[in-house]
Amino acid sequence: MTQSYTVTAVAVVVLATVLVGGFGLRISRTTSDFYVASRTVGPGLNAAAISGEYLSAASFLGVAGLVLLHGPDMLWYPVGYTAGYLVLLVFVAAPLRRSGAYTLPDFAEGRLESRAVRRLVSVFVVGAGWLYLVPQLQGAGLTLRILTGAPDWFGGVLVALVVVVAVAAGGMRSITFVQAFQYWLKLTALLVPALFLLLAWQGDGRPRVDLALTSAVAGRADHPLYATYGLIVATFLGTMGLPHVVVRFYTSPNGRAARRTTVFVLALIGAFYLLPPVYGALGRLYVPELPLGVNADAAVLLLPERAIGGLGGALLGALVAGGAFAAFLSTASGLTMAVAGVLTQDVLPSRGVRHFRLATPLAMAVPLGGSLLVSGMPVADSVGMAFAVSASSFCPLLVLGIWWRRLTPPGVIAGLLLGGGLAFAATVITVSGVVRSGWPHALFAWPAVWSVPVGFLAMILVSLATRGRIPPGTNAAMTRFHLPEALMPGARGGPGSGPGSVGGGPAGVHGADGAGGASGVGGASGVGGTSGAGGTSGAGHAGGAGGTSAGGGAR
Repeated sequence: MTQSYTVTAVAVVVLATVLVGGFGLRISRTTSDFYVASRTVGPGLNAAAISGEYLSAASFLGVAGLVLLHGPDMLWYPVGYTAGYLVLLVFVAAPLRRSGAYTLPDFAEGRLESRAVRRLVSVFVVGAGWLYLVPQLQGAGLTLRILTGAPDWFGGVLVALVVVVAVAAGGMRSITFVQAFQYWLKLTALLVPALFLLLAWQGDGRPRVDLALTSAVAGRADHPLYATYGLIVATFLGTMGLPHVVVRFYTSPNGRAARRTTVFVLALIGAFYLLPPVYGALGRLYVPELPLGVNADAAVLLLPERAIGGLGGALLGALVAGGAFAAFLSTASGLTMAVAGVLTQDVLPSRGVRHFRLATPLAMAVPLGGSLLVSGMPVADSVGMAFAVSASSFCPLLVLGIWWRRLTPPGVIAGLLLGGGLAFAATVITVSGVVRSGWPHALFAWPAVWSVPVGFLAMILVSLATRGRIPPGTNAAMTRFHLPEALMPGARGGPGSGPGSVGGGPAGVHGADGAGGASGVGGASGVGGTSGAGGTSGAGHAGGAGGTSAGGGAR
C-alpha cells in the first residue's frame, strides 16, 4: 500500500512538472524568452525559482543524513548554503546582472577580451555542472529504491528523461515556473510531516535525542576542525559560481532587481533549512539503524512511517517522496539548462534554439553515466565537492573580475588551472578512494581551505607580472558593472536598454532587450575611457569581440 502511495506522489510531481512547464512554453515566444526569459522575471518569482533549483538532494536528504550520522557539527552545511547568498549579494549580484552576459564564459570573455579564457571557463562550467548533477541522480535512485524497491538506476533515468524534455521544450521561461512551483512543493513536503513528527515525539513522552557521535561514524574526518573550515570556505564562496545559480541572475530586469531577488532568496532558503535538522535529530530515535552508516540519506524518507505509522504515516511518506523528487527535478533542470547553454555556445558548431535542444541530452548523458558508476558517498558530501571546485575557480574570477581593474587573461588562466584544477583533482582522488585516512584524506576531501587561496594568489600574482596584458576595455567594463542603470547612457529605454553588455550570448538574446554583443560597452556618451568604447552609435570597443547581436546604447 505504501508503495502505491509513493508511486502516485512521484507520478503527480512529474505530471505537474510537465504541465507547469507546458504553461511556460505557451508564453515563450522569442529567443530571448527561451534563454533568459527576456530578462523580465521579477524578484519574487525569480527568488522562488532560484530557491527551487538551489535546494537540491543535498538539502532535502543530505543535511538530515549528516546530522543523523555526525551530530550538530553538520549544521554548518545549511549555514554555509544560506550564507553563500549573502556573499553573493554583497559582491556579485548587481554587477553580474549589469554585465548583460548570459553565461559565465560570456562574462569572462567580455571582461578579459580573451577567447582562451572563455574556453577554459567553459570547461570548468561544464565540469562543475556535471559534478553537481551526479548526486541529484543518485538521490533519485535512492528514493525510489528505498520506498518502492525499484532498481538503483531507475530513479536517475526517470529524472534525466523528465528534465531533458522540460528543458529542451520550454527553455528558461518554462523552467522558471517549474522551479518556483517546486520550491513551495519542497517546503510543504518537509514542513507538514515535520509538524506531525514533532507531535508524535511529544506523544511518546518527548524522549531525549542523543546526538553524540557513535564509534561507527566518529571517523568521518581524522581532522574534524580542518574539515569544518573546508566546508565553511567551500559553501560560503562556492555559491556565487554555481552555473545554474549565476544563469538565473541574468533573467532579472536590472541590478536592483537582482539584489532584491537575492534578499528574498536568503529568506526562502533560510526558512527551508530550519527543517532538515529536525529530521536528522528525530532519526536517531526512530531509525536507529541508520547511524551505522547504511543509507543515512534515507532518514527523511523513512521517518514518517516509522514514527507515525498507519495510513497517516504512509500518506506523509508519500508527500516527502514527492518533495524529494521535486528537489531532484528542479536542481537538475537548472544545471542542465546552464550546461546545455555553454555546450551550445562553445562546443556545437552553431548557436540557436535548435542546437540548444541538441545539447540538452548531451548535458545530461555524462552525469547520468557517472551516477550509475559512482555510489556510496553521502549526497551532501558529493555536493560539497562541487562547491569546492566552484569556490576555487569561479569565486576568484568573479570577485577579481568585478572589483579589480588589473586582472589580466594570463592571471585568470593561472588561477583557474591552479585553484580550480587542483580542487577538481582532489575531488577525483577522493571519489576514487585512493586515500582514505590521515591528513592526505582530509586535504583532498575538503580542498577549499588551500585551493581557494591558491586560486586568488595565482590570479593576482600573475596579473601583476603581466600588467601589459590588461584588456583595453577594462574601464568601460568596470563602469558598466558599478554604475546603476539609471545613470548609464541610453538608460531612458528602460530595463535592458542602454549600453551594450559585456557578455555576448546566443543569437537574438541581447538584441531582444537592447543589450550588446560580446564586448560592446558604449552608448551615446562614449563610456569607456582609454579603451575607446562608445561613440554615437554605441558600438563596442576597438578590440571588438563583437558577438552576434547588435551593440547597445542610445542610437
